[in-house]
Order: sequence, then C-alpha cells, then structure tokens
Amino acid sequence: MNYSDFLQMTPEVFLVITLIIAFFADFCLFKSESKTNILGSALAGPLVIVLGTCVLAASNHPEPISAFGGLYVVTPAINVMKAILTFGTLVVVIMAQKWVESQKRLAGEFYMLILSTLLGMFMMMSSGSFLMFFLGLEMASVPLACLVAFDRHRKDSAEGAAKYILVATFSSGVMLFGISFIYAATGTLYFDDVAQAISNSPLCIMGLVFFFSGLGFKISLVPFHFWTADTYQGAPTPVTGYLSVISKGAAAITLCTILMKAFGPMVEYWNYLLYIVIVLSITVANLFAIRQSELKRFMAFSSISQAGYIMLAVVGNGQLGVAALTYYVLVYIVANMAVFTVINVVEQNNGGRTDMAAYNGFYQTNPKLSFLMTLALFSLAGIPPFAGMFSKFFVFMAGVQNGEPMAYGVVFIALVNTVVSLYYYLLIVKAMYITKTDSPLPTFQSDANTKMALAICTAGIALFGVASCVYEWIAAAGI
Repeated sequence: MNYSDFLQMTPEVFLVITLIIAFFADFCLFKSESKTNILGSALAGPLVIVLGTCVLAASNHPEPISAFGGLYVVTPAINVMKAILTFGTLVVVIMAQKWVESQKRLAGEFYMLILSTLLGMFMMMSSGSFLMFFLGLEMASVPLACLVAFDRHRKDSAEGAAKYILVATFSSGVMLFGISFIYAATGTLYFDDVAQAISNSPLCIMGLVFFFSGLGFKISLVPFHFWTADTYQGAPTPVTGYLSVISKGAAAITLCTILMKAFGPMVEYWNYLLYIVIVLSITVANLFAIRQSELKRFMAFSSISQAGYIMLAVVGNGQLGVAALTYYVLVYIVANMAVFTVINVVEQNNGGRTDMAAYNGFYQTNPKLSFLMTLALFSLAGIPPFAGMFSKFFVFMAGVQNGEPMAYGVVFIALVNTVVSLYYYLLIVKAMYITKTDSPLPTFQSDANTKMALAICTAGIALFGVASCVYEWIAAAGI
C-alpha cells in the first residue's frame, strides 16, 4: 500500500483528526459542567477547516483522482458535495447547542456520532467500488441509529431508532443481494469495470432493481418511505434536521454517481425506474403531508417529496443533472435547517410540543421567528425570488435535458405538485399569521446559537438564488 494515497483523502483525514480531538476533549472534560459549550465551540473550527479543504480541493483538482487501487475516487463534483454537507453539519452543530445542554454529560457522544456519520458519508460518496460504497454506507447508518435514539427520556426516540435500524438492515440486505447479482454477471465490484462488462441480461436488470430499491430506502423514496415519518417524529429535532438534509444529500449524490458510472449502459432501464419513483414520491408525499398535524411528521413527508425533486435531476444523465442536484441540496439544506431550527427553539420553550396547533397566533408573540419560518417555507415551496425557486428551475431543466416525451410528462406532474406543496406549506403560515387562539406561545428570547444558525440559513435563502457565482462554481466542478 502506498501511504501517499492518504494525501488524496484530506477531508477524511481532517475529520478523523477532529474525531480524535473530540474524543480526548470529552474524556478530559468529563466532570466539567461547561463541557457542552466548550466542545460545541471547539468543534466549529475543525469543521470550518474541513469545509475550506473541500472547497479548495474542488477548485484546484479539475481531474478525477483515485487512490488505493481505485477503491477511493474523488472528483471536483464530489468535493463540492462534501463541502455542502460539511456546511450543513456545521449548521446542525450550531443549532443543536441548546438541546445538547439538556442531555447533561452526553455532549461528546453526540458530536462524535455526528462526525462519524459524516465520515461514513464522505467514504460512501468517494467510493470507486461497491465494496467501499457499502462500508461507507454502514459507517454512516449505524451512528445515525444511535443519534435517533439519543433522547433517553422519550420512548418515541427509542421506537424511531428501532424502526430505522430494522429498515436499514433490511435495505442493506436487499442492496447486497443486488450487488451479488452484479458481481455474478460482471465478475468485478469496481464501477468502471462493471460499466464495461454489464449487459441487459435479466441478471443485471434484477441486480439494478435490488440495488436501486436498497438505496431508495436510504433516500426515503416512495414506496420505500414507510419508516420516515415515525423516525423523524421520534428522533430529537436536531437529529431529524440532520437526517432530512445531510443524510439525504449524501445518498442522492451517491446514487446519481453509481447510476451514471456503473449502470451507464443500462440508462434506459433505470430512467424508467426513476420516472415511476419520482412521480410516486412527489405525489404521495404531498397528499400525505396535507393530512399531518404534527410538524415533524409534516416535514418528513415534505422531505420525501423533496427527495423526488432531487432525483428528477438524475433523469438528465449528464453534467447539468449533477450540477442541478448539488445546487438543489445546497438550497434545501439552508431552507430545511431554518425550519428545523425554529421547530427546535419552539419545542424547547413550549414544553416539547411540535404539533402545528402550537403555532397558532405565533406571529403575535414572536414575529421575527414567524417571518424567518415563512421565508424558509416559501423557499421550500419554490416561491420567487427565494433560492428554492431557482433550484427547482435547474432541476426541471435537467429533467428534460434528454428530450424524452416521458421526461416532459414527469416534469409536468412535478410542476403541478409544486402548487400542492405550496398549499400545505401555507397551512403553517396560516396558523402563524391568521389562526386566532386565546393562548399563543409566550414571547421568548432565542439563544445566541439559534440566532447564528437562523442568520446563516436566512442569508443562504436570500443569496444562493441571486448570487450566480454559487451555481457557476457548482456547475464548473463537472461530473
């Protein structure tokens, strides 16, 4: 083994170093009452370093780089996505500070699990073979189950974790079954070699279907979504936000990469799979979201619908699709994390309530939070001039890039569903501004970390759409 290959894994190396530092800091501060604040503040610096490293790597390495005999492959587009996911993780760490304080001495465990999950996602995205992909996937999934069960005082948290780990185990088994079919047909696990040897044989088609089904569970696409609402409701709110954006973004870009690299010769087959799953995900999730009165379950179905929009970019099977997907994830992170930051601070100041009725008359007592929540919801719905409108536009453009009539039909259905999504997002706006109540939420002061997280997300919602340099930087990274 050539140890110089580790130099190609700079973001992962920095994450491992951060993990080690967090471990020893947690050990040394075991009896300290201020451990939460110290660890949270200390973690922001290394995450900013990882973010900067990913940005520099995406800008300075125009050509793909491989290491360890092709097991690890990194491209500028992957480095861009790593930077975006690191940015999202930084927002989660900032907004979770107040909640982590309530967990007493478990701050170190929370941060180490977050970092371990992010490391697994990095490995998964940079995989050059199905073997490395699966190891990275499990490295990300197991700590996530621990995070879902992190709130020891709520049985919903343990129930959500049990459902998550059972579904994750089942989906991993289905995925391994599909990978075994691919290996039997091609004799290799490396993506580039699979693309050269794969054919339209029944064995390869079944392998594609099982693999797609297994990863569909991770992205919570319909009909593989049944775990999502219960897990999102049971998990602590910062973890729910992390699940809905960071985990989903990593799985989406990985599926896009593998479909294009390994299953490129079978594009006509997985395009039809995508057409069906996209229409089901957007339509079914929107219809179920209308029926929800619990806000975290509501956001769960919203995330399922957003996953359908994300995968619409993959239909184009080209550079525009990758750029549109990456840009959509970036905009989705800032908008969704703004919503979950408001949900988190309201939950902490309202006895743990997350039902939609708790927001009745919210504008009367907390107008600033109501306004920021409205901006985030409008961005999720794709209302101009917010960033969500631009991200949906690029996704629709990528979806019709190949010029297939069926693609135009899928994009039309997605456009119609945008109107439906606007309706159910406006239900929250109606509750905050119009619905009257005799006992609205009391006025409360948000902590400094919450204000910082909301400021970052609001700036992203306002600027990422109109600042063309952001999309140009993503598009320049290529595939």
